[in-house]
Amino acid sequence: MSNRITQQTRRNIFDFIQVEDIWWSGRLEETDFLSRVFDLENMESFDSRFSNAAGDIWQHRVNNPNDWDDNWIFTDARFKLLDCDDSVFLNFLCEMVHPLVRSDSSEVSKLVQLFNENLTEDNFEIVEKTRISGKPIFVGRIKIAGRESLQKKGADIKEILNADYVSQQINLMESSIENAPHVSIGLAKELIETCCKSILNELKETYDKNWDLPKLMKETTKLLKLTPDDIPNEARAASSIKQILGSLSSVVQGIGEVRNEYGSGHGKDGKFRGLQPRHAKLAVGAASTLAVYLLETHKMK
Repeated sequence: MSNRITQQTRRNIFDFIQVEDIWWSGRLEETDFLSRVFDLENMESFDSRFSNAAGDIWQHRVNNPNDWDDNWIFTDARFKLLDCDDSVFLNFLCEMVHPLVRSDSSEVSKLVQLFNENLTEDNFEIVEKTRISGKPIFVGRIKIAGRESLQKKGADIKEILNADYVSQQINLMESSIENAPHVSIGLAKELIETCCKSILNELKETYDKNWDLPKLMKETTKLLKLTPDDIPNEARAASSIKQILGSLSSVVQGIGEVRNEYGSGHGKDGKFRGLQPRHAKLAVGAASTLAVYLLETHKMK
C-alpha cells in the first residue's frame, strides 16, 4: 500500500523544525534517539571503517560532530523519512515529543500542534495515548471523523468528576478507538459504571459492588428521576421524552452486551475477531453522551 502522508507534508514539518532551530533528538544523543525507532545495529554504514549505522553515526556526529549537518537525518537515504512507511514516520514524530526526549511542555505542545496542522491535510493526527508520571505519551493514527465532539464530551466529564482516574480512562478510551477498538468498547462500559457509582456516592446511596451495569443504571436514573414514569403526561412532548428516557436502558444494555462479546475484560479464544473502529466509536460516543447527560442532571439537582 502506498503512503498516505505525502512528501510535501513531511517536507513542511521538517522545514519548520529546521527554521525554528528545534533539536530533533531533544536531550538524547542522536544514536540513542534513533535506536528508539530504527534497528541501527542492522542498518548499513556509509563509512567502511564501521560495520553498521550505529558506528557510522557515532563517528560523524559524536566523535567528529561537525562532519555532518545537524539535520542530516531528514535526507539520509538509510532512513528515508520522506518515503518511509507512514507508521515509521509517525513513530519518529511521536518520539520527538516523548518525555524522555523533550521535557519542556510548551515545546511539546508547539510541536504537536505543528505536526497536526500539517498531518490533517492527509487525514492523520498525533494524539495523547496515555501518561507516564503526568507526562503525555503520543501515538499517530488516521484522523477519526467526529473526534472533536468526543473530545468535548470527554472534557465535560473530566471537569465534572475532576478525577485523575476518569481522565486517564477517557484518554485511553478515545486514543484506543483506531488501534485497539476492543479496549475502547470495554472502557465505554466502565465509564458509565464510574459515572453511576460517582453519583450514588455523592448522594450517599449504598450499592452492591456485584450489581451489573443495567442494575446500576436503573438505580441511578431512579434517584435522578429520569425514568419515564417521572415525566407528567401534561408536560410538552411528554411522549417523546418518555421514549428517549426509556431508550436509555436499551443503550446501556447494548453497550454491556457488545463489551461482553467484543470488548476487553474477558478472555477470547484464538479465533477471536474484534469489531472495527467505527463500532468502537459508536460505543464511545453513546457512552460519553449518556455519561454527560447523567452527570449534568445530577449537578442540577
